[in-house]
Amino acid sequence: MAAEAPGVSTDKTPPDLDPVIHAQARLRVVATLNVLAEGDEMAFGSMKELLGMTAGNLSVHLTKLEEAGYVRITKTHKGRTPVTFVALTRRGRLAFEEYTKQIRALLDNAGLDNAGGVT
Repeated sequence: MAAEAPGVSTDKTPPDLDPVIHAQARLRVVATLNVLAEGDEMAFGSMKELLGMTAGNLSVHLTKLEEAGYVRITKTHKGRTPVTFVALTRRGRLAFEEYTKQIRALLDNAGLDNAGGVT
């Protein structure tokens, strides 16, 4: 008979984490956009610099998030210069909220308290 680690429950199955958000780069994008007020947007260039990503890499991840309906991408012009803005959609905000709940549940099931200590 295998010993059960203290504070670890084996009667709960681990939550399924949203694979669209779970990729590290996309998680960073969604977390960044979630800080903005609902309806606010961020310029692509600002996001690229803030996250330290290349334009190509950020574009690939934004496309995945857009396909899932989690971000809205708006292309416009500022004078003659093209500008791309990115915003988290309501669906994206709800998906991120659910993702964070699932991560917390996963950590709680691992026997960690909110301060990172073992319970």
